[in-house]
Amino acid sequence: MDITVLFESFPPSIAQGLLWGVMAIGVYTTYKILNFADLSVDGSLALGGAVGAVAILSGQSPWVALLLATIAGLAAGLVTGILHTVFGIPDILAGILTQISLYSINLNIMNGSNLGVSIDNYDLIVSLREINRALLIGAIFVGVIIAVLYWFFGTEFGMTIRATGCNKEMAHAQGINTSVATVAVLALSNALVGLSGALLMQYQGYADVNMGRGAIVIGLAAVIIGEVLGEAILGKHLNFALRLAFTALGAVIYYMVITFVLWLGLPSENMKLFSAIVVAIFLAVPYLKGKYNSSFARVARKGAKS
Repeated sequence: MDITVLFESFPPSIAQGLLWGVMAIGVYTTYKILNFADLSVDGSLALGGAVGAVAILSGQSPWVALLLATIAGLAAGLVTGILHTVFGIPDILAGILTQISLYSINLNIMNGSNLGVSIDNYDLIVSLREINRALLIGAIFVGVIIAVLYWFFGTEFGMTIRATGCNKEMAHAQGINTSVATVAVLALSNALVGLSGALLMQYQGYADVNMGRGAIVIGLAAVIIGEVLGEAILGKHLNFALRLAFTALGAVIYYMVITFVLWLGLPSENMKLFSAIVVAIFLAVPYLKGKYNSSFARVARKGAKS
């Protein structure tokens, strides 16, 4: 195990983490703001990659491909929202139905299971061959998205969405159309996921129908890792914009951990297991910390000191 190989592997991991960070921010908007476990993410990420690849291969600009992928992701979020709000399907099942449907839709869009988009033939926005540019572009996208979301959730409509997430019944009693708020957040979230899928497609040079498999796990891992680190470092000073920033940082740390695991020489076929362990550890940290702080022994020690 050569330590220089590990350090050389970190820049690509950071670049990939930033692009996944766009998706993680989308997951944050549903999971933390709306308290909605949206499992359609796996499908909408692949949808963004598929639409972006087909757009580029058909002669469209890579920037136009990003726009089309974002719109496609938004449409997927609308479907999940309508299934949940109009037809009364529970949130988890609505996401699963959309995810399953998108698998077939993505196959039809690409007319196969994958499509290659080489930087040798197209002027891609990000590429694995140009790490410095990918790092810069990824950071710019994350920064702009955070700024836009910070502004949006400070508007009147953004406040109604946050109120819906805090207490749906009370928000409805105050005259807020919680169904519209729910659909809007799901559309926004999946639009970001679709954008992330198109960026990742360009970065890796191909779109695959399975490229979104496990995306929700990575997104949740990024959210939890970012939350734990943010609260540990900033505590009460952690505002909304910083939470989004730490969410993107969580995606970067996640991929750096995965890179470290691969560097250790552990079997690559066990990566899903390692990913689950990493997520479980970070999910357990807030609970164990809260349990420790509220334990009788802890209270007794505080009382003795006072």
